[in-house]
Amino acid sequence: MNNQKDRDEKAHVFDNPRNVKRLLVIFYTCVAGLLSLDFFHHKHAYFPWEKSFGFYAVYGFVACVVLVLVAKYILRPMVIRKEDYYE
Repeated sequence: MNNQKDRDEKAHVFDNPRNVKRLLVIFYTCVAGLLSLDFFHHKHAYFPWEKSFGFYAVYGFVACVVLVLVAKYILRPMVIRKEDYYE
């Protein structure tokens, strides 16, 4: 019975490892391209550290990591309910 269900399910795009590798190559190419544009873009910075190469990429990455860690270790324990909350 379970085999019939498996055969009826459609294969998704990311089930194929080749498609995942293609997507990662496209992603990394875009990241490298955008980071290389940082050489040619004139920055109107308020602070000296904003003029450094790749500052906004590093700042965005660090901000994303901090948001995930805050959500996981600070906010989640505040809103989590016990397993038998609805019983």
